[in-house]
Amino acid sequence: MDQPLPATRNGFAVLPLGDAAVTVEFGRTIEPSLNEHALAFAETVRIQRWEGVIDIVPAYASVTIHVDPFRLPVSTLSARLHDLSYDGKRPLAGLTHRIPVLYGDKWGPDLHDVAAFARQSPAETIRLHHATHYRVYMLGFSPGFPYMGVVPASIAMPRLPTPRAIVPPGSVGIAESQTGIYPTATPGGWRIIGRTPVSLYRPQSSSPFLFSPGDHVQFYPIDADEFTRISNAPPT
Repeated sequence: MDQPLPATRNGFAVLPLGDAAVTVEFGRTIEPSLNEHALAFAETVRIQRWEGVIDIVPAYASVTIHVDPFRLPVSTLSARLHDLSYDGKRPLAGLTHRIPVLYGDKWGPDLHDVAAFARQSPAETIRLHHATHYRVYMLGFSPGFPYMGVVPASIAMPRLPTPRAIVPPGSVGIAESQTGIYPTATPGGWRIIGRTPVSLYRPQSSSPFLFSPGDHVQFYPIDADEFTRISNAPPT
């Protein structure tokens, strides 16, 4: 992520990905300003409704655009992107979500390891994690998985050397400067410090993902009784 961008035009680089996609890069670091540019650019491309565009996927500091090359050749798309006018601002601000988390014990099996890494108590590790307001930079890995940052430096522990075969849905993890929530049961190597009873992925809904890139998240701690109460509440 620390390599310089290739020669850019209009403040971004357009990089072909084979014959069916391009990536537009604004930088190679994790920071809100670059992410805002990527999200604004993705929205600007979306409202063009160009024939042949299949998907538009924003990430930390880039946007990947997938096309049907028979309807929109990559060379034509690249030329359009270079000429696209956008102001770097999205029309709508992201939402703010408050997410309950039951930290530690069986719900957060790596909490004590993260605390040891930070040379502090588990209680202080929990406080640092939930006292921080996080930005949702992108969704990926599995449906609705939010990559959020930035985690306080003292608790920014690297991933597990060997990923777990299955991580339960709702697990809240840390991977260096990022924090995230597993929406479904999948393999994973993040340090799991807690679990939320809130469902992030609702495949039957017209809006299946709870979060969108550009949203903000603040966690708050709950106990086991509250976890059970929220888990058993009817979906909203």
